[in-house]
Amino acid sequence: MPIRLFIDGAAGTTGLEIRERLQGRSEFDLIVLDDAQRKDESARRDALHAADIAILCMPDEAAKEAVTLAKGSATRIIDASSAHRVADGWTYGFPELIGREKIANAQFVSNPGCYPTGFLALVAPLLCDLGRPDWNRFFGLAQEHVYMVIGISGYSGGGNALVDRFAQDPAIAYRRYAMGGGHKHLAEMQKYAGLHAAPLFLPSVVPAYRGMIVEVPLAFWNNVGNVNYCYPNFELARFYKDSPIIRFREDQPTELLLRADAEPWDGMEIFCYNWQDSDRLQTEHYRLIARFDNLGKGASGAAIQNLNIMCGLPETTGLRL
Repeated sequence: MPIRLFIDGAAGTTGLEIRERLQGRSEFDLIVLDDAQRKDESARRDALHAADIAILCMPDEAAKEAVTLAKGSATRIIDASSAHRVADGWTYGFPELIGREKIANAQFVSNPGCYPTGFLALVAPLLCDLGRPDWNRFFGLAQEHVYMVIGISGYSGGGNALVDRFAQDPAIAYRRYAMGGGHKHLAEMQKYAGLHAAPLFLPSVVPAYRGMIVEVPLAFWNNVGNVNYCYPNFELARFYKDSPIIRFREDQPTELLLRADAEPWDGMEIFCYNWQDSDRLQTEHYRLIARFDNLGKGASGAAIQNLNIMCGLPETTGLRL
């Protein structure tokens, strides 16, 4: 019997991408509201209660409202907004870090943000044991340190409003934002990396519809006594060696590109550039970089991955890899 699925906010950027990935999938019976019903509270409540699983693709306040409307039902929810990413009672939907079993058994799953997906994919395996019996703590990193996150995204990451702004002014070549330092993604970055302080976040948008590069630069002295650490490239390669979605790249390309004509993609590539200064301090430098699609592993692809896991299906079913 098909799984009844309702996408609340199916007309938005993330919702449309999710529907594209569900095309032709007989496992699901999609509950669809017409344009007149999409914002009707009663119709949404009925759809939420009728569904086995609902995916929320809407702003935070509307997502909270949808959870309220679903109360009293057994409906399982995947929230693609940032409303519940650090909320009690919600499972953070990053299978590679949180564990697939937790997501498979959860009623409420919160999809990670796009920038946190890149940041956490890079640093969480180096900071947290994540239930690994063979975990070898990377002593060169510490939870007390304030990390820098440099992010570049295609403009679709800002939703329909930012898409419209780029369309209205095609001369924009680069847009740096969150100049005051605050951003809604910081709480989940800090929580799921186990940090004592939020990272320094420098996000920007370029005139490409999709695509994202997230970088975490590191530098430390390697002559600080008898510190025994393993190198981040070895640890990241080991951590993701069996992942069908996240791939550690052994090479170090001289350029990393985002293409304006990029096709949808649900994978992720991780790079680790490293070199050592020859000064007396012998400073070790690393550039940890994640390249992925902000609408793929950063949003809709992650939602489909979580949906598959919650339904007991192979996690890559319907993904574009």
